[in-house]
Amino acid sequence: MDKFKLEILTPNGEIYNGEAVSVILPGEEGEFGVLAGHASLTTLLEAGVVDVEKEDKSVESILINWGVVQVDEEKVIVLVEGAVAIRGESESEIANALEDAKKLISDIADANPAIAAVSAKIESAAQNLL
Repeated sequence: MDKFKLEILTPNGEIYNGEAVSVILPGEEGEFGVLAGHASLTTLLEAGVVDVEKEDKSVESILINWGVVQVDEEKVIVLVEGAVAIRGESESEIANALEDAKKLISDIADANPAIAAVSAKIESAAQNLL
């Protein structure tokens, strides 16, 4: 299965750095997917959820507020102002991640009319983890 290098970076540090089979991003024109060998592009991202499919078929969800993505045939670099990964080994870690995600959502709620959809997707992702 073809894979590519994915990096998701914020001013506070790295959120994700590893290989992915696919990634779905919240683009300015709507969600779009990237697979290995994708044509090069650079575009703006809106608030939403980045879904990263790993080689083991697991999917990691990362909430972002806004940013930019640079795609080439071998790697994807996502630069965002704020991001929260919805992951954890224990229920308390997942609960903390959800609290951070809710705070990020409330910080951007006035700027984006699609926040209800993002909130629903985060809640769904959390239920899948528990």
